[in-house]
Amino acid sequence: MTQNKLLDKTDRKLLTLLQEQGRIKRGELAEAVKMSIPSVSGRIERLQNAGVIRGYHTVLNPNKIGLTVIAFVTIQIDSSTHYPEVLDKADAEGRVLECHAITGAGSHILKVCAESTADLEQLLNQIQSWPGVTQTRTHVVLSSPKETTTLPLQHLEPTNEDPA
Repeated sequence: MTQNKLLDKTDRKLLTLLQEQGRIKRGELAEAVKMSIPSVSGRIERLQNAGVIRGYHTVLNPNKIGLTVIAFVTIQIDSSTHYPEVLDKADAEGRVLECHAITGAGSHILKVCAESTADLEQLLNQIQSWPGVTQTRTHVVLSSPKETTTLPLQHLEPTNEDPA
């Protein structure tokens, strides 16, 4: 199923509302898109099954729970043979929030959180001991004036199914 065929105007409206208000009730969604609750539920289920909606989460403020240090750690691994092990280690470490394979200086970039700089230092020592890791470069976050999990939807072209 193509992207445009999958996401019509109503789907895009539902996704926008769900991104803005993850706890919105089905009845409110149905009212917003002028459909029945069962129809909206069916659309949401279809979007979940298609992998468009990956999950529903509560976003916590790290500072309010004692995780006052956020950093981005670029790592270099010596061989692609260590790739699966590095991914397993990153996945198993709760302080690693994100792991991305990248181009440029380094093979991966990790977003990590820590209670303190001493905790960050311990985490960096641990990361440096992962199989194949030959180098790390750490960038400590001073502030985060913009941080979002909301994806833009404006780039999705209207489809033939969309009303004029």
